[in-house]
Amino acid sequence: MYERIRNLREDKDLTQKQMGEILSCSQRVYSNYERGDIDIPTIILIKLADFHNVSVDYLLNRTDNPTTAR
Repeated sequence: MYERIRNLREDKDLTQKQMGEILSCSQRVYSNYERGDIDIPTIILIKLADFHNVSVDYLLNRTDNPTTAR
């Protein structure tokens, strides 16, 4: 479901454990986010978008344009 967050993480050569540390969650919780097993809280979506410098809409597959509106 959230293939883009996995792809963005892999593009930066980061592990799920490292992303969990960045987001203050466990590797298991982060893995659940990537697989779509649990919904990603809004605050985490914002942190992910800021970290990867993309829009939340891009993470949610609502657009193919990764550019933020800032």
